Amino acid sequence: MSEQEANGWMDGHERIRNAQVLGRGLKDPVEWLGRMDINRHDFPYASGLIADSFHEWCKKEAALSFTESWNWCVFDYAGKWLAGSGGASAPDSHLWEQIAAVSLQTARECTLQIEENGVETAFFALPVITRSNGEIFALLGCAMPAEQFAKGERNAAEAMAKHFSTCFYRQFEYMFVTDLASVHIHEERENSRRSLLFQIVQRMYDSIDVDAVLTEVIASISAMYPGAELTLYMSQDHRSAHPKVKPLPLQWNQDEVCGKAFKSGRAALRTINADHQLVEIGLPLGGKQGVYGVFHLVIRLPAHQTMDNMDMSFLSMVASTAGTAFENAKLYERSNQLIRELRMSNGLTERLNQSLQLGETFEAAFEGLLEIFEADYCCILHYSEDKGGLEAVLCNHPSLCNEMIEAGRGIGGQVYSLGEPVIVTEYDGSGTRSKLMDFTESQSLIATPLSVGGEVRGAIMLAHRRPHYFSYDNFRLLQALAGQIGLAVGNALLHAEVHRLANRDSLTGLHARHYLDQSIKEMQTCDFCGTLVVVDIDHFKSVNDTYGHQKGDHILKQVSDILRASIRQGDLAARWGGEELALYLPQLNAEQAYIVAERIRQRVQEETSPSVTVSCGIADWDLTDKDRPSADTLFYRADMALYEAKNNGRNKVVVDLKA
Repeated sequence: MSEQEANGWMDGHERIRNAQVLGRGLKDPVEWLGRMDINRHDFPYASGLIADSFHEWCKKEAALSFTESWNWCVFDYAGKWLAGSGGASAPDSHLWEQIAAVSLQTARECTLQIEENGVETAFFALPVITRSNGEIFALLGCAMPAEQFAKGERNAAEAMAKHFSTCFYRQFEYMFVTDLASVHIHEERENSRRSLLFQIVQRMYDSIDVDAVLTEVIASISAMYPGAELTLYMSQDHRSAHPKVKPLPLQWNQDEVCGKAFKSGRAALRTINADHQLVEIGLPLGGKQGVYGVFHLVIRLPAHQTMDNMDMSFLSMVASTAGTAFENAKLYERSNQLIRELRMSNGLTERLNQSLQLGETFEAAFEGLLEIFEADYCCILHYSEDKGGLEAVLCNHPSLCNEMIEAGRGIGGQVYSLGEPVIVTEYDGSGTRSKLMDFTESQSLIATPLSVGGEVRGAIMLAHRRPHYFSYDNFRLLQALAGQIGLAVGNALLHAEVHRLANRDSLTGLHARHYLDQSIKEMQTCDFCGTLVVVDIDHFKSVNDTYGHQKGDHILKQVSDILRASIRQGDLAARWGGEELALYLPQLNAEQAYIVAERIRQRVQEETSPSVTVSCGIADWDLTDKDRPSADTLFYRADMALYEAKNNGRNKVVVDLKA
């Protein structure tokens, strides 16, 4: 049957509807089927069926020995030659056209006898009529020797023509039954699909877990197409342990169906091989807010089967339903995540505000960041003015703790220098190197500058061993939390500066007297000895009178700098009052303190300009003392020794002798 005939021939659904109307009230299916017939509207499209029936009829009639010399042919309702016996593709005589025309015009059998080359042949055409209305829809032609025709073989030919009609209607009924079975199979398939789709939708919407939704849709598609190769490419914002879920490639070729489906948001189909048995399908997984991924299917179809529109529509509905369910689950997950992040952020802010000590602030930030982001490693860098570089004040990798990093070196140094955050999804060491990533063998990193009062003072780095671990939401959250941490660090630094100013003398930069008193009390609780040295500038009033108070302040600063440079890191230097300065040397006795005081006295005499001298009084204590002296008692004893040095000519060091 030609394509034109297939397009024009009554479709299975319409024929079945007509048959249902015809068969109402008939209980016998055979009788109902026997009343099926074609009508004049079907005639133009029945040529293929007539020709097929003719060829089948010819094979059966060839078994009759007396028909060996007969030639048969068949014409359509308009007298057009369709087929001939023996596989003839064209009429073997010009008379057939005239005979067929006369037979159709008279609606009766038409016979013509003619002699050619001494052989007389009888040509006749027999109308083939419909069951119900008796309309001619075909002509069956026969050419036989005139002798056989005269002997009555014509009657046998007419009987054979009746058999042809039976063959035609058997083919017609077979076609109808085939249509009926096809429609039935189609309806069963659609019912099965609707049932399956309902079950899929119910299971997916019953779950609000993202991974459960993906697992369900993968299992459903795999069940529908057992032999298909199925892969789900997801964007990097979602991580899944399912073996069929993979990260979305950054680039696709132009002819790849996955790229087309992801970009357009519509299903894409491509035939891989020439026989149409291997097809590739891309199905977008998307919702109202965007496309989150794409399903990639490679299906090998059974022989003579194609991927029809219904298959694509069904797969598209499954993918669309999965996308909506995924989006709902993702929104639910995101809302829970936001609640968790908000709760943890509030907890972090509360912990940051509990202390104004810089070390405790960094410790709270370090612990909070590890908990919120569930990172493997955290490193907080802070610029040290004294050390002239970035110091890793906290890091849970031992080899990096207290590590010094130059500004601009490594990822942390660049974050500090450029003041820009960084996200690394898969670290391979080919770009900017990072000690944190190299030492910990991490693959994912998010880092942000730590700003205090609008000035970058450090950097925060979080790392994980898994690639693509941190999402863009994590990246933005870290930047937001860095602002809170920076504010807390700024408060701690401000508190430390206020505390330093409150405990320092504004002119000399030495500790204030009250700080020295408090420190001596604290040290006496854990030390076994200590020494207080009181230093006084000789004739300081004369220096002010001679050079002025501004010069006197300069002399006082010079002497203070010499004191600061002459003592250990744990020793304390303070301005006691006026031109009097004091040193407290923990864990040193009077003899050891004398050496220090003598060195100070010599340096003051040699290094000050204009040159001045100092007198020193020393008083110490240790655990052998019957009564542990207080800071006031030590000062009184040291002051008495200083008074003695003054009375003995100044520029001297005198040690108080214990009573």
